[in-house]
Amino acid sequence: MDFSLAGQHSDERFQWFTEGLRAVMEAQGHTFVEDPSEASLVVNVFPPEEPRSFRRRAQAVFVVSVTELEGGGEQTVREAMPRGYPFLVRSLSNLLIGLTGPEDSNPDAHFITPEQGHYRVRGREDRTEFFRRVYARIEPLATSRLIIDNVFDSDLPEALWKGDETTDSIRRAGERLGALDLLPAPFPIDEILSERERRHLKRLYGIGGLSYGNISARLDSTRFWMSASGVDKSRLAEVGRDILLVKDYDQQTGAMVLSVPPNVEPRRVSVDAIEHWMIYQAHPDVGAILHVHAWMDGVPSTEFNYPCGTYELGAAVADIVKTHPDPSQAVVGLKNHGLTITGHSLDEIFDRIEGRLLQYVPMS
Repeated sequence: MDFSLAGQHSDERFQWFTEGLRAVMEAQGHTFVEDPSEASLVVNVFPPEEPRSFRRRAQAVFVVSVTELEGGGEQTVREAMPRGYPFLVRSLSNLLIGLTGPEDSNPDAHFITPEQGHYRVRGREDRTEFFRRVYARIEPLATSRLIIDNVFDSDLPEALWKGDETTDSIRRAGERLGALDLLPAPFPIDEILSERERRHLKRLYGIGGLSYGNISARLDSTRFWMSASGVDKSRLAEVGRDILLVKDYDQQTGAMVLSVPPNVEPRRVSVDAIEHWMIYQAHPDVGAILHVHAWMDGVPSTEFNYPCGTYELGAAVADIVKTHPDPSQAVVGLKNHGLTITGHSLDEIFDRIEGRLLQYVPMS
């Protein structure tokens, strides 16, 4: 993956950090490009008094922002989160790295994301080991392929323009998902963000009232219905906008192929469509899939925290489903993220997990 630098990275500490990060990324086989608009991963650097976002040229671009956080290097999650999380929101980043500690010493690096919480790499290590551990946190972004493009074919059979029994089950499941009120965060957002920042976060990530997660159900041996991206799951109404029919994955273009009614301006399907497609293709007995930002004790989990919508996350989840004694009744943990749950139907899935979900996902 090509990577680049943006923002104000000439400050002494920022320069020390970006030079070390560039060296370790190049050692791992990534290519540095001077023009950020040509990169797939951009390291966006800004001072804390001027948080700025990097304008992506395309959706399939990851942004890692770097800034300084007030306070000492021994900050806990409760100390680092209130200082760092608003910078993540304002900079529209996939990942924020907050540097802390005295000017005359190697900083600690705090990693903050909306869904994956808080990690720390201590600065009291030798330089090589420090940046090796920093890269380990960035690697899932630096090596992933986003599968978020959609191809819309206006070939949905007329008999399905108003939906069917399966879309009815998706609507019911959306109402039940909305009632769970699960947000993608391992901490109480209201304690960290001001009211203004919460409004901004809701606009950016579509959290407010959207009952985070996604739902799908099989139509036949090759196709499945799935909730759209960025819609209120408790109000899934229109086929082609709120609920879409996924019919294929185009490996050459890396796009999900959808059947939609004519004369409808379609929405994009959920970013997790590639994951669901892999599971349905491999397991004919899977009739429905639910993804929630919650947790259950004792479930097998993916080893890496790949971002949502990436081929790598989909493959990792599908591999674990494959090892389950009954793939049609699997519960898979997505590391530091949430759960993917398979079932014969959505009603059966919700009945099976009732009272078992833990609101906050454990971080590691």
